[in-house]
Amino acid sequence: MTDVNETINGLLNELRRGTIVIGVLSQLSIPQYGYSLVTVLEEKGVAVDPGTLYPLLRRLEKQELLESKWDTNEARPRKYYLLSPFGQEVYAGLCQEWRKLSISMERIMDESEGGKRDGDH
Repeated sequence: MTDVNETINGLLNELRRGTIVIGVLSQLSIPQYGYSLVTVLEEKGVAVDPGTLYPLLRRLEKQELLESKWDTNEARPRKYYLLSPFGQEVYAGLCQEWRKLSISMERIMDESEGGKRDGDH
């Protein structure tokens, strides 16, 4: 028999993977290095494993959504990431689409819950 919590956790991981890009882009209007980004996102309720974040940052940079620059003034060099102008446009578009999707999903879930209460399916 399949465990409900195990199934929910697996599906939640899939949902999180799909939303992490928007979460990361949302925090890069000011330069951030990887670990600071992990910390900021975690403080805002979005837990991101560094093993997930760093490959994502490299991919977003390759897609020209991010620009990066090394800071070697500290004892430990850090690579800082920032939204590129193209990334700003893409982020704005993603936010717009996210809001539409969110409204649609709320409507669907409300109808579903209403159907259960009314005895309709």
